[in-house]
Amino acid sequence: MSLTIRLSPDDDVVVATRALEAGVETDGLRTAALIPSGHKIATRAVARGAPVRKFGQIIGYASAYIAPGDHVHSHNLAFAATDHSYEFGTDLRPVAPAEGDTFQGYRRASGAVGTRNYIAVVTSVNCSATAARRIADAFGPEELAAYPNVDGVVAYVHGTGCGMAGDGDGFEALQRVMWGYARHPNHAAVLMVGLGCEMNQIDWLLEAYGLEQGPTFQVMNIQNVAGLRQTVEKGIEKIRTMLPIANEATRTPCPASALTVALQCGGSDAWSGVTANPALGHACDLLVAQGGTGVLAETPEIYGAEHLLTRRAASRAVGDRLVGLIEWWEDYTARNKGSMDNNPSPGNKKGGLTTILEKSLGAAAKGGTTPLTGVYKYAEPVRAKGFTFMDSPGYDPASVTGQIAGGCNLVCFTTGRGSAFGSKPAPTIKVATNSALFRRMPEDMDINAGDILDGGATVESKGREIYEMFLRVASGEPSKSEAQGLGDYEFVPWQIGAVM
Repeated sequence: MSLTIRLSPDDDVVVATRALEAGVETDGLRTAALIPSGHKIATRAVARGAPVRKFGQIIGYASAYIAPGDHVHSHNLAFAATDHSYEFGTDLRPVAPAEGDTFQGYRRASGAVGTRNYIAVVTSVNCSATAARRIADAFGPEELAAYPNVDGVVAYVHGTGCGMAGDGDGFEALQRVMWGYARHPNHAAVLMVGLGCEMNQIDWLLEAYGLEQGPTFQVMNIQNVAGLRQTVEKGIEKIRTMLPIANEATRTPCPASALTVALQCGGSDAWSGVTANPALGHACDLLVAQGGTGVLAETPEIYGAEHLLTRRAASRAVGDRLVGLIEWWEDYTARNKGSMDNNPSPGNKKGGLTTILEKSLGAAAKGGTTPLTGVYKYAEPVRAKGFTFMDSPGYDPASVTGQIAGGCNLVCFTTGRGSAFGSKPAPTIKVATNSALFRRMPEDMDINAGDILDGGATVESKGREIYEMFLRVASGEPSKSEAQGLGDYEFVPWQIGAVM
């Protein structure tokens, strides 16, 4: 393996494939300082204020003169706002349809298809969180042994639901999350639990979304039931009546087109945009060819790369909607005295990522190459097939919560620094960007995309491996995070607006 890798002929930098001491000669360069693995080395002189390119795109501007062989990172590379010059639909690549791939899923009466068979206890407000936890905790392995087709009883609790405006972005987003989890195809039955006096009233949700109570969908409020203890007892009774019904569900062959996969990354490093993310992008292309859906998210983490996505917009309306999200985020961060360059995190920077522009170019690769068919609000139902985008923060638990609420029945999560993330009711598959991480966290990583860097695989072959794991996990094979029981505490609705 070469000591460095060049990602595009137009780049001003190469990336070190291993730690290099000062004075090492490689590719006609002599390193001027210690270069950690994954970090950038200048291939040519860059004047102060001039742009620096990686992936063939601008990733920042030199904050000091950069000489050939210099380490290029936070000390000499700065973020600046991107040029908002967009093209729409200029990079539309036709999808070659492919059919025939299937998985073993749960067909619901609504027509949707699930990959898991849970019973959900959904809270409207933090005040009912303890009740929900106690109800769900009553159903351990012994209680569920008689119901082999039920994957578990899960409490979805959160820290909001009151002290908020009764309308606007924050309220609407929380209601969409509740509706999305209440109607998620990975849930066979749902019990909603509230306090009674909160701003986020369950009755409003039922009315707004036309939800009707029945044997597998019930609601209750602590104040109406007359206290916590009785609420827990009655909640347990309600779940016990739902279990036999949920257990009647069985897996049957379902087309791959029924999969909606959340495309996520977290704890990224310099290899994310070289190995795991492009491989996941190829897996997304394979899924789209089957008629399935991939959902990219984390709007702040495509900032600076959104122009590549507008070029793939299936229509001007789709492209304009994506641009509108970028403008909303610019205003949102400005109002809150933040910066779009708040990301990368310290861990990202240690892994070699310097600016949000650099990180975004790698993150956008998860979306593959097919047309962008739809752009959605946070937790909005994803109706379009193909490659889509959902607005969300870059904070992984909040982002995935929105994607699952939007209908994702599977999650694929790439990481370079390491992640212990998992999710319910949609299981998470984790892909390591480098072999060292895969060896270091074998109980957490499902797939090693470091093979691409090591020379043992290509982006295409690894993408095929990821896609085939989609089908296996969707059929019931537990992912590494699922086997460890992750997902009970990763339900985090995005809290937008003032807490009052």
